[in-house]
Amino acid sequence: MSGADTEDFISYWEAEGAAYARQGDYAWMAEQVPGRRVLEIGCGLGFGTRALADRGLEVLALDFLEPCLEAARARVAGVPGVSFLQVDLAGLDDATHLTLTGFAPDVVVCWLMGAPQDVTQTPGQDTRAAVAAYRERMHRLVLELAASLPAVQAVHLVDRTAIPWQAKDLGRDTLVRYHQMKTLVDLPFTAERRDALYRKLEGGPELAELRRAHPSLKSVTPVLASLLVRRKIS
Repeated sequence: MSGADTEDFISYWEAEGAAYARQGDYAWMAEQVPGRRVLEIGCGLGFGTRALADRGLEVLALDFLEPCLEAARARVAGVPGVSFLQVDLAGLDDATHLTLTGFAPDVVVCWLMGAPQDVTQTPGQDTRAAVAAYRERMHRLVLELAASLPAVQAVHLVDRTAIPWQAKDLGRDTLVRYHQMKTLVDLPFTAERRDALYRKLEGGPELAELRRAHPSLKSVTPVLASLLVRRKIS
């Protein structure tokens, strides 16, 4: 979630998203998605949209920033089965909800949730705390929306984090427990350990500098944390 404003945010994700695409990270995320019809929330610049479309899935991609939607449309130009909608998830109206219901998605995906700092940061909060609060709030909105769409059978969440790689199995339990206690409370979805996965990311110079400055973080590895949440069987 880097960038003080929309222009900086887009510039950051053009480089970051392209790196993830080259490394196969978006293709890996897309491989975890069940079903055929995908509602993608927060499509950003369209790297994930393209990975989903390349799997032959039908995608309705949402974002609240028009410049992001423009970039995403360009990235999937000429690719069939992809449509876009500008939506503010925090202010979803009845007409938009009816459109999403009519699309009848099998699965909702929300990958690498981000926004410019002027959206995520509350005055007086440090950036990391503000980002964590924003992510938690948006994940809850994503799950509430998914619960309200009868066709949705699963929700796929992916975010960046850092863990001691040798403790990744314990991390899977932690990831499941976090969502059970935060985003899934009183909703008709459940998470299981078998659906929690990690994928190593390239560290880059920032991680090397962080490890030099904080020796206690020497074993920490940047990862993609993936969790597939399934609708409970009634």
